[in-house]
Amino acid sequence: MADLVVGVGLRDGVGADAVLDAVAEIVDDPTDLVALATLDRKVTESSVATAAAELGVPVLGFSAEELSVVHVPNPSGRVAAETGTPSVAEAAAVLGSDGGDLVVHKRARNGVTVALARTV
Repeated sequence: MADLVVGVGLRDGVGADAVLDAVAEIVDDPTDLVALATLDRKVTESSVATAAAELGVPVLGFSAEELSVVHVPNPSGRVAAETGTPSVAEAAAVLGSDGGDLVVHKRARNGVTVALARTV
């Protein structure tokens, strides 16, 4: 049963392959995914849209204001300074899963940060 949401934060210019590689590191079976979730201004970023299309899932976007009110275990001052929220990947995963629990805390690699939450 598909019940996982991957929150994605990424630097500008990161390619879809880097996003797909990061997702593959935390998701054993991509058919368990229901969505990718990210900062609203990244929804149309080609790398996120391309990765979501390859995975066959939609991209959910949340404003920095929405993301900033989610309590996360690993907030970042640097991310807050750049985006207006101390968390993108973890907070987006939680919001995208309708308040589900994080099952994988944020992991960063090659300009992509991902976190995983299970839908409620």
